[in-house]
Amino acid sequence: MRFQWAPYVPVARRKGNAAKYASTLAKKEKRVLSPVRLAGKKIANTFWGKAWCDNLEAYSDFANRMPRGRTYVRNGSVIDLQIERGKIKALVSGSEVYRVTIDISTLPASAWEWVKQECAQSIDSMLDLLAGRFDDGVMQRLTNKEDGLFPKPKEIKLNCSCPDWATMCKHCAAVLYGIGARLDSAPELLFTLRGVDHAELIGQAVSAENLDRSLGQASSTTLSTGDLGEIFGIDLVANPAATTVAELAPKSKGEKPKKKTAA
Repeated sequence: MRFQWAPYVPVARRKGNAAKYASTLAKKEKRVLSPVRLAGKKIANTFWGKAWCDNLEAYSDFANRMPRGRTYVRNGSVIDLQIERGKIKALVSGSEVYRVTIDISTLPASAWEWVKQECAQSIDSMLDLLAGRFDDGVMQRLTNKEDGLFPKPKEIKLNCSCPDWATMCKHCAAVLYGIGARLDSAPELLFTLRGVDHAELIGQAVSAENLDRSLGQASSTTLSTGDLGEIFGIDLVANPAATTVAELAPKSKGEKPKKKTAA
């Protein structure tokens, strides 16, 4: 029996069918779907998202199928996108709703150590990175095509429930572009996907061999203790040791100890 493609379904009808399916699925699985919605025609607007998309388009293995994926992600066909450690799960509306699974190899420990060493130039660079102020040197290292965080084609395994037998169907391409759009608002998901902890970059930057150099440059930064706490998500006390020393300093003769005021 000769295979026949499913009849063409207009975009508006696809969206309506997909919305119904998504609503039913969300109730059934008791979870919230995470669709890819673009604010305009651009798929990605930040450094992270653009770099991800540019990296995909640079691979000749993907060149022929990527354009159809752009159309699909722009018209809202990616109705759910979940990024986990080493895996991407998505739902894409087409003639029907298709399930896409993409396995991404986690970054080898040796490669991650190399990335951390390369990025450990100064604490200022790390603060720029996590605060969204991109330092060119750090960003180039993290997104380097050869030894950065982006996966190579051989580290990407694609699977879609659609009848297209090509290595990359338009649904998989749409999901890959959807990742670029998602990195715009949550760049930390790139680290999650590759199975590494971005906080280790900070630890490497202020390690014993880098601490003296980092502190030497600290005077040039304008970030306050409050800024640091907000960036790292922790409470930082400004120079707690100084307060302790002042309280324990010996009192001069005749000086009565001051009563402590309740906090």
